[in-house]
Amino acid sequence: MTAEVALQRQIEHYRRMTGEQRLAIALDLHTMACDIAREGIRRQHPAADAVKVEELLQSRLKLVRGV
Repeated sequence: MTAEVALQRQIEHYRRMTGEQRLAIALDLHTMACDIAREGIRRQHPAADAVKVEELLQSRLKLVRGV
């Protein structure tokens, strides 16, 4: 199977999903991305406690949003 065929199949699969199913996937991806970002923050700031890690994560998210 080529990458193009695989992509088309994936798109067809998403189109058959309900909006609720697609939203669940998006929320799972967001959660996973935040978890990865937290790990990166912990590596950059090993002395940071959980509260500080969340503050730094929120700061990064604001930068991405352009707030």
